[in-house]
Amino acid sequence: MTGISEPLSAPLNIGFDYTRSLGTAHSRFATALRDGGIVGVRGSDGRVHVPPLEYDPDTAAPLDDFVDVGTQGTVVSWTWMPEPLPGQPFDRPFAWALVRLDGADTPLLHAVDVPGPEAISTGMRVQVRWAAERGNGIHDIACFEPAGETAAPAPVGGDPVTMVTTPVKLDYTHSASPEESRYLEGLAEGRMLGQRCPACEKVYIPPRGACPTDGVPTVEEVELPDTGIVTTFCIVNVPFLGQRIKPPYVGAYILLDGADIAFLHLVLGCEADQVRMGMRVKASWKPREQWGHTLENIDHFEPTGEPDAPFETYAHHL
Repeated sequence: MTGISEPLSAPLNIGFDYTRSLGTAHSRFATALRDGGIVGVRGSDGRVHVPPLEYDPDTAAPLDDFVDVGTQGTVVSWTWMPEPLPGQPFDRPFAWALVRLDGADTPLLHAVDVPGPEAISTGMRVQVRWAAERGNGIHDIACFEPAGETAAPAPVGGDPVTMVTTPVKLDYTHSASPEESRYLEGLAEGRMLGQRCPACEKVYIPPRGACPTDGVPTVEEVELPDTGIVTTFCIVNVPFLGQRIKPPYVGAYILLDGADIAFLHLVLGCEADQVRMGMRVKASWKPREQWGHTLENIDHFEPTGEPDAPFETYAHHL
């Protein structure tokens, strides 16, 4: 049924910059780091928490008794990282450690730069190595290193640090099911391939392998046209990082003729405020030399100019 020897797979890379406001406690912590110091906060039981907490872990009361702590401390526990991952503090082996700073009662997790696992131990004294550029929250601490004589960094100064931006990235390999692989092979040929449930006769695109309604395998392949209707849609008016189309534009669920499930795609070729439920649309394919195993072979859908579909013909597909 699949027509291919083995399922397709490909690396997927997801990444974005996450920007968050810090709040009172974390802003105080980030501002101190920028200026070459470290602060914690004292809880109701007298313990000093580093990083500082907003609320007491025992009473849930707001905490505001901030305390300066040292930039040296003691390794409480550690583990060796022989093969660092992308985005970690070093591209060479290093240690992760829980470090209890002088004056603190709770440990801080960070990297320790030592030549090998034999050079670190529980109880070892370490100190902060400051980053060359500061103002980036916890990244202002480049790492910890064995304690020794070191000069305090010059404070950067300026307004309190109230926001921090953290890159978020996930790299993994996606392996498609045999049914999804056949669907992707079809797209590479300019074909829209779905599957029909033998029990309820619903046609799913992309195919599911098994009908979610009846739980039986969907073994019959169905080739669908690249025309359909808009069921529901959203007009995008707000710009965002990485946006490739100038707002306003429309993201819509497209129900292909003969299908029983809609998929999300762009609707262009008309003003955004002209898009409506029931509008007949047709796929606008990219040039063939740009095709791959992806739905992005279709650049967008655009109106056909045909009369709108009656609501009752797609009401149960919303």
